[in-house]
Amino acid sequence: MERELIKCHLSRLMGERKLKISDLARDTGLHRNTITLLYQETATRVDLEAIEALCRYFQVGIADLLEIVDAPAA
Repeated sequence: MERELIKCHLSRLMGERKLKISDLARDTGLHRNTITLLYQETATRVDLEAIEALCRYFQVGIADLLEIVDAPAA
């Protein structure tokens, strides 16, 4: 059975708009650490409020921010 994981597209969304983590933290009110963990795809837990804030900021749906993908075979 293949393992699935969640891919976060925050780095792509930020890159398209040439945003820095500090810019996004200031504009959304989210903690820099939360943004950094999502940007680097190392977050293990995320508050729904953070996901909502990011989706509203980028004007995208949840599926544009997060995606379930098959994990590479070990």
